Amino acid sequence: MPLFAKDNPTAAARAVPRHIAAIMDGNGRWAVKRGLPRKAGHAAGAEALRKILHHCRDIGVSFLTVYAFSTENWKRSSEEVGAIMQLLQRYLQEAISDMQKNEIRFRFFGDLNALSEPLQELCRKTEEESSVYDGVHLNICLNYGGRDEILHAARDFARKVQTGEAEPEDLTEECFSQMLYSAGTPDPDLIIRPSGELRLSNFLLWQAAYAEFYYTDVLWPDFDAEELEYMDNYYV
Repeated sequence: MPLFAKDNPTAAARAVPRHIAAIMDGNGRWAVKRGLPRKAGHAAGAEALRKILHHCRDIGVSFLTVYAFSTENWKRSSEEVGAIMQLLQRYLQEAISDMQKNEIRFRFFGDLNALSEPLQELCRKTEEESSVYDGVHLNICLNYGGRDEILHAARDFARKVQTGEAEPEDLTEECFSQMLYSAGTPDPDLIIRPSGELRLSNFLLWQAAYAEFYYTDVLWPDFDAEELEYMDNYYV
């Protein structure tokens, strides 16, 4: 019986998480294991995301947040970074035509200023055109780092204090949360880390305070609906 199935009558069935976050790790290793270029792994990872997104919609998950490109990923080879950016651009172009049918709403967490102007514009267009939909919300962490996000919010609040818009005593957890990239999105209930790694890798550091964690050796391109539904170690 599927773990999150809506029609699962057993008391042991888990409630469907409102918000699932995933670190899409293992794309490169997936490709290398098959004698393929690393960009083939990223393409397979994008397809895995598409399938997981649609499955999340089907089982009633409201928010899916994925780690697509971190602030540290710029250290990779220019060829691999270029391939990831081209893939992201193609994914978003396809998503624009798909999001109306599936009522998918897109948001981007991270500093988009480092991206090419065409990609920035595509991200803005995707957010704007999908803002009318209220199906599953897909948050894509792009040029994102948890520490960078916290610093960004801290600087914003410091500027408000400096200009007299706020007092230091005004800073609360709720106030600070509203200054993060994820403002308006509930904290994740479940964070998935595939590929055998047991770390957060600078992902949603503030938001992960009360999340459950699921670790698996499965590489992201092989992470599918069945893996999501039958997570025996949901509570870690």
